[in-house]
Amino acid sequence: MSLIREKVAQAAALMRELDLPCWLTFVRETGILPEPVMPFLAPGHVTWHSAFLLPPNGQAVAIVGLYDKKAIEETGAYARVEGYVEGYKAQLLAALRELDPPAIAVNYSEESEVCDGLTHGMYLTLRRVLAEIGYEDRLVSSERLVAALRARKTPGELARIRRAIHETEAIFDEVGRFLAPGRTEQEVARLVTRLRTERGLEPAWEEATCPAVFTGPDTAGAHYSPTARAVAGGHIVNMDFGVKFEDYCADLQRTFYVLREKEVEAPEAVMRGFQTIVRAIETARRALRPGAVGRDVDRVARELVTAAGYDEFPHALGHQVGRFAHDGTALLGPMWEKYGRRPLVPIEEGMVFTLEPRLTVEGHGVATVEEMVVVTREGAEFLSTPQTGLRLAG
Repeated sequence: MSLIREKVAQAAALMRELDLPCWLTFVRETGILPEPVMPFLAPGHVTWHSAFLLPPNGQAVAIVGLYDKKAIEETGAYARVEGYVEGYKAQLLAALRELDPPAIAVNYSEESEVCDGLTHGMYLTLRRVLAEIGYEDRLVSSERLVAALRARKTPGELARIRRAIHETEAIFDEVGRFLAPGRTEQEVARLVTRLRTERGLEPAWEEATCPAVFTGPDTAGAHYSPTARAVAGGHIVNMDFGVKFEDYCADLQRTFYVLREKEVEAPEAVMRGFQTIVRAIETARRALRPGAVGRDVDRVARELVTAAGYDEFPHALGHQVGRFAHDGTALLGPMWEKYGRRPLVPIEEGMVFTLEPRLTVEGHGVATVEEMVVVTREGAEFLSTPQTGLRLAG
């Protein structure tokens, strides 16, 4: 409940900063049609048509079905909670007339999925309702507000993310002790799932690929379920994994090398690839600061990898993390079509990003490390404990 109060208060402050006169989140049956911003506004799903109305003075109003009223009141985030039985329309229109805002920001976005919770059907419904008082053409996108609300982590949010990272790193340590020739990707994944469930934690994304485990050359490389392929000497093994703690995610990758018989250290080619990744991460971290743009942070890491003789990695350097493993609008990535303008969104203090370059070491597999950092006033600092040494197994 305290986190909802924290985020509603933060939203009001952001509205004053962005000069937005009104923010309206309009939803129905959120258990069926999830709205990404709802966890900042309510402690659970709402059933009937509901409106969460926030002016910049912070005097938030919620108009919800009668049976949702008590839970919303208990958050302490709203100056007024109105429950209805027959319909919401009269109360919503009265609240808007009282404010008479010149613009009403609602949750649609062409650029960002986490800012695009208003369905087309609900948008049409809202326009029809607002037409009764001549407000239908006052609707504008709330993308800037919602993006900032998701991006600028509060102390409470950062505490949850730090705990999720701590739990994730502890499980990675157990994996390092378990890895050995003959173990399969699926056996590693079963261990990780058991350790996670014993801690009472949820995966940070869908369980089929959390963890994703890849051993040796010629694997799918990412976003693929563990297979029956066995770990063998000479393999690079990488694992992508994270847990949720109180609804906030960690997203980390770690790389291991499996020693061949009589080997006591990894081959030079493997070490060179791994150290290139470590240097790319540190170079990017130093470039990451408020006011920078993700395109430029991505570029310094990408150029370091290609200058070392490797192909460029086929994805963005990093994404934001929050209630989703892939969260927020700003992206540390190149200006590729699929990323739109997200690599040009200015970096802000309080954003949490991954840094995850990758490269292929021929004959051994993919070397990749994924760290998490938070943007501070001075730059960026690690939230995860950086992997600076190649972990050996076998």
